[in-house]
Amino acid sequence: MSHLTAAPRIVCVPDSFKGSASAAEAAAALARGARQVFPQAEIIELPFADGGEGTLEALLAVWGQEAEQIEVVDAIGRPGTALVGRSADGRTAVLEAAQGNGLPQVSDVPLQPGRADTYGVGLIARHLLDSGPEDEELAVGARVEEVLLCIGGSASTDGGTGLLRALGVEFLDASGAPVAPGGQGLAQIASVDTTGLHPRAAAVRWRIAVDVDNPLTGARGAAAVFGPQKGADDDAVAALDAGLSHLAVVLAAHTGVPAEQYRQAPGFGAAGGIPVGMVSLLDAEVVPGSQMVGEAVGLAETLAEADIVLTGEGSLDSQSLGGKVVEAVRRHAPRAAAVVVVAGTVKLSAAECRQAGLTGAFSIAPGAAALEELLERAPELIEQSAAQACGLLAHGAG
Repeated sequence: MSHLTAAPRIVCVPDSFKGSASAAEAAAALARGARQVFPQAEIIELPFADGGEGTLEALLAVWGQEAEQIEVVDAIGRPGTALVGRSADGRTAVLEAAQGNGLPQVSDVPLQPGRADTYGVGLIARHLLDSGPEDEELAVGARVEEVLLCIGGSASTDGGTGLLRALGVEFLDASGAPVAPGGQGLAQIASVDTTGLHPRAAAVRWRIAVDVDNPLTGARGAAAVFGPQKGADDDAVAALDAGLSHLAVVLAAHTGVPAEQYRQAPGFGAAGGIPVGMVSLLDAEVVPGSQMVGEAVGLAETLAEADIVLTGEGSLDSQSLGGKVVEAVRRHAPRAAAVVVVAGTVKLSAAECRQAGLTGAFSIAPGAAALEELLERAPELIEQSAAQACGLLAHGAG
């Protein structure tokens, strides 16, 4: 670390610490800690996320924008609200699907794995396609050109058919009537009618953030792996899996893509199969969440000249190195930069950290602290850990 000066370029790019600090709060805490040691440093705060919970908040913090609240319905059709956001120029929009089909919103009633659908997610998307800045004659990018769809935590297994219905697509049975909503209607679909599709739905760029590689169907598919947590028993899992398999056949007939490609594509089993409908009918892209967020916030460009990179998350473990925030940060950091992780718990050994290309990792836990204390004092403890890490780096540079 002999290349460090008294005024290094430091980038603070953490994920949220679930239940205790948002990504923006964690970034600010890391920056305060770094400034204790390097008061003259150029310090950049870049809240980050992996495409799951907290991505909307992280992106809006970077964009300097406020979330917008709109009226939607939940996974079983009851009225509710959701937050959505757009970049400063209005061209990029971000939505978290769970705000329209999430498990927490329907946890007050018995789960309905066959009925639950993604229609509420489609209402959010439709709102974004319909809206623009108030003064469209003066606004740059008055209409959304790209939608970042963050999926996960869903109560539904409908292959994204509800979302597409909200955008004007019809899924019809052999008699030409609309099938029942949710996974329960998938097996009855005989044809897909896209003549009523929202005129802008096919014009925007859709990017779907996934953090699993499960296929649509089979033993590792959407129904088998995630159905039970949505209330599906063995019979319901079998029915939902068969329905998704049938949906793949119908979509294949509509697009000319082999059904097996839809059934087995990695990630298509995420969030009850949302990707299969979006990819087949709207040409959506399925990407790792950290990659999507990284491109949206300019991660590579921001890290390009960094001397010290401070990142973090609730728990640093083997999963952190498999496409999550820490891995994305490490991959884009300059080879000569020090990359330090501050986490609620550190479950990797020193050797594992070095092998992963990390300079070091610090737990914020002050001894045998209770979980409640860590949650309450997280920003303070993150700041202290960042100061300790930077102190060691400064000593090594001296």
